[in-house]
Amino acid sequence: MPTIFSHAIFASALGKTVTAKPAPLRFWMLTTLCSILPDADVIGFGFGIRYSSMLGHRGITHSIVFAAVAGVIVGALCQGKMRGCGFGRLALFFTLVTLSHPLLDMLTDGGLGVALFAPFSGRRYFLPWRPVEVSPIGVGFFSQRGLEVLASEVRWVWLPGLGVVAAAFICREVAHKGRKRGSPQG
Repeated sequence: MPTIFSHAIFASALGKTVTAKPAPLRFWMLTTLCSILPDADVIGFGFGIRYSSMLGHRGITHSIVFAAVAGVIVGALCQGKMRGCGFGRLALFFTLVTLSHPLLDMLTDGGLGVALFAPFSGRRYFLPWRPVEVSPIGVGFFSQRGLEVLASEVRWVWLPGLGVVAAAFICREVAHKGRKRGSPQG
């Protein structure tokens, strides 16, 4: 899996596409929460739940259904806190942020894959291209291997996230200039 840092950074990049206006701290906190929420399934290890189980790591909490449910709940919590963003837009955003987690996990070179279609199917998937090195869990993260993983994530997650931010900025600028050109000269 990518580290929680990379999940949060990519989700924050997606957050910059929602609105050009400054978003409240609550929005950014919920964005970060949704980006790492699917990994709450690791608590199952402490209860003897096998990795390969539907309730195991990268199981149901890494599914489209889970992302949609989380997106709707978190969208409702954030509704009314952001001017210009209605419930539908926020629910869709938080669904996509939550879904970004399993999609990024599907880019990694380790693990058993992601149960993207749980609870309807327990089959686990990876994307055909898997350039992101899987992160060591626990204290192993603070090692030479952990640094190598971070370097991989900077290349394959952080820089594309920066590209998303740049694309959102360019699109807004182009739209703003188009509106200025179309407005009546007074």
